[in-house]
Amino acid sequence: MNRETFKRNLEHYAELAVRVGINLQPGQTLVVNAPITADEFVRVLAAKAYEAGAGNVHVEWTDERLTALKYRVAPEEALTRVPTWKPAGMVEFALEGAAFMTVKGTDPDLFAGIDPARIAKASKALAEANREYSGYTRASIVSWLVVTAPNEGWASKIFTDVSPEEAVDKLWEQIFRLTRSDRENPVEAWREHIEKLGRWASHLNAKQYRRLHFKAPGTELAVGLPEGHKWISAGEKNAKGIPFVANIPTEEVFSAPSRDDVSGYVTSTKPLNYNGARIENFTLTFEGGRITEVKAETGEDVLRALIATDEGACRLGEVALVPHESPVSQSGLVFFNTLYDENASCHLAIGASYPTCAEEGTGLSRDELKKRGFNQSLVHTDFMIGSAEMDIDGETADGSREPIFRSGAWVI
Repeated sequence: MNRETFKRNLEHYAELAVRVGINLQPGQTLVVNAPITADEFVRVLAAKAYEAGAGNVHVEWTDERLTALKYRVAPEEALTRVPTWKPAGMVEFALEGAAFMTVKGTDPDLFAGIDPARIAKASKALAEANREYSGYTRASIVSWLVVTAPNEGWASKIFTDVSPEEAVDKLWEQIFRLTRSDRENPVEAWREHIEKLGRWASHLNAKQYRRLHFKAPGTELAVGLPEGHKWISAGEKNAKGIPFVANIPTEEVFSAPSRDDVSGYVTSTKPLNYNGARIENFTLTFEGGRITEVKAETGEDVLRALIATDEGACRLGEVALVPHESPVSQSGLVFFNTLYDENASCHLAIGASYPTCAEEGTGLSRDELKKRGFNQSLVHTDFMIGSAEMDIDGETADGSREPIFRSGAWVI
């Protein structure tokens, strides 16, 4: 990919994020959280936002190497010290109607060798400090979006046989292709894609299955669905009725499981990168909605710490259906990045459910949602379970079953 093609695709990608992902409105503030390694993309992003009429673009920079240093050597008390002004500032932006974009690009091995308990302690403190702000995004009161930008550590994990610079170029090529940014008219391509995903969500919403049954090698799991659940696809709306797309790319249709009605066992099919630590080849066993047994070849201590975060972290908050034939899956790559790997595979999430997956859910308190069967937690962590061998049935109110997936593909 020559420099001219790269610049064109990067501008397409930024425009897609602003006009389709966030759907920025004239005069609106855009808040961007991004790693310092994404500086070139963020500058293009800011330019596209101002072209779209942004009132202000506010950027919060992060340096994950400094974060790793803190986790490794900082005093214990520093791990739980979160300045109150920062989450308060995010809430202030949300109250003013800002839109929020997060640019991800984590080196999967950056936190290797760091005590998982220290990472878990810092992560929990940050989640507690941001609880109020997270409520605005999780309930889609505001428009929000997650995208990615490569760095050498991440890219070299995927493309191991080339130089770090070449690896970054190869990863950008994949990002442009999988987000449709390399097309002549990416915005129109996304409108067609959103419509297709919406048809699957509409079908599932009309069915209102009471339970889903997953069966594949290493997996035999029944996932209950609470009364009044909703299936959601790429096209969401914020509290003002403005449409947005929360993830680019996205290939999923998702809902919320019943917090007390999950039973059986499920095995991961792709690595999970959680807070810079890698968890691989793990199996979770459920009874009455709770995780009762955990086994992992790599990162079991990290996974156990995640599940112990709070009472809701040992239950499920999301069930998402993604065909094995999705473009991300067909790339043949493991991205070691949840945004991409979850769009290659059916997946579940440990922790909180999205209020938008409940009828009238955005107007309910956490306790009200919990009473209706929608899980609550500080965490929400996706893990991948899909494959070309995955079969899924929907159980109707009378107990009969209907096929939804066969051999990893939609059959509805």
